[in-house]
Amino acid sequence: MKTNSPTHVGCMAHSRRRFVDALKTRKKGGGPPEQALRFFEQLYRIERQARDKMPEANETQADCIHCFRQQHSLPVLNALKSWLDDIAPKVAPDTKLGDAVSYTLNQWDYLTRYISDGRMPIDNNILERDIRVFATGRKSWLFSDTADGAKASAVIYSLMLTCRACGVDPLIWLRRALTELPQRDDNADIGDLLPINFSKTSPA
Repeated sequence: MKTNSPTHVGCMAHSRRRFVDALKTRKKGGGPPEQALRFFEQLYRIERQARDKMPEANETQADCIHCFRQQHSLPVLNALKSWLDDIAPKVAPDTKLGDAVSYTLNQWDYLTRYISDGRMPIDNNILERDIRVFATGRKSWLFSDTADGAKASAVIYSLMLTCRACGVDPLIWLRRALTELPQRDDNADIGDLLPINFSKTSPA
């Protein structure tokens, strides 16, 4: 069975946070940090609009988001890149602003990779929030008896949280997936059963 290799995607929130810190160092505010934050504001507004957009017939939610990003996010990202390239030589590297500009430029390929695939998020805020329960609760939970048991738990956690991130009822998805999977060949395409492609209106 063919497996896809992981894709390294950057977190736009980490970049934005650096410009927020740079803005805090300015007594009167404004200036380049505020200019940068306007770009981020546009990008996140587009993300909200993309999530609310309804897919057309025979189009997945991921395809819909991808097309929307190509049309709206890409021009903003190009403008942000030009702005960063222009301001980089004018900023002292040992300042908060210099750190923000340097980080964003160095991570640019990773930070912008999300627009190439509608399944990829603009940042990892959802992931960080979802794994926080495991980080805070692990000392209270009994450890797994075996490595296989730990791996099975990790798979279940991942699937359930993916459903939640996609707005899919985990129980409805699980019933459908466990009903469909045994009826399909080992090499059959099961992409339609992935949580991100799973229709909320599908029969349980």
